[in-house]
Amino acid sequence: VQLQAYGGGVVQPGGSLRLSCVASGRFFSVNVMEWYRQAPGKQRELVARITSGGITNYSDSVKGRFTITGDNAKNTVALQMNSLKPEDTAVYYCNAHVTRGGPLQYSYWGQGTQVTVSS
Repeated sequence: VQLQAYGGGVVQPGGSLRLSCVASGRFFSVNVMEWYRQAPGKQRELVARITSGGITNYSDSVKGRFTITGDNAKNTVALQMNSLKPEDTAVYYCNAHVTRGGPLQYSYWGQGTQVTVSS
């Protein structure tokens, strides 16, 4: 299973970016897709998650500014980031929890995409 993330870049405070991630390879279904981020010197933290049923969760730091959406048919997830702040600067990673036809779930990570918020 491969996850390809893209859409990062440099933006000024208050600006917007949209990240996308697509899962490909051999799996039966994607149950959950998530976005994490890791800033220099900090632990990786969960930013947002969406289930295959469309249930979403956000960290308090991004609630109201970020929106996660998913497309089950295309195995993709997007993160629309608005009102960006310098503290949103980090490498963003997508993560997918997939099944292979049985009860077990497997977790896979994308390669990360850099988001820099700076004036």
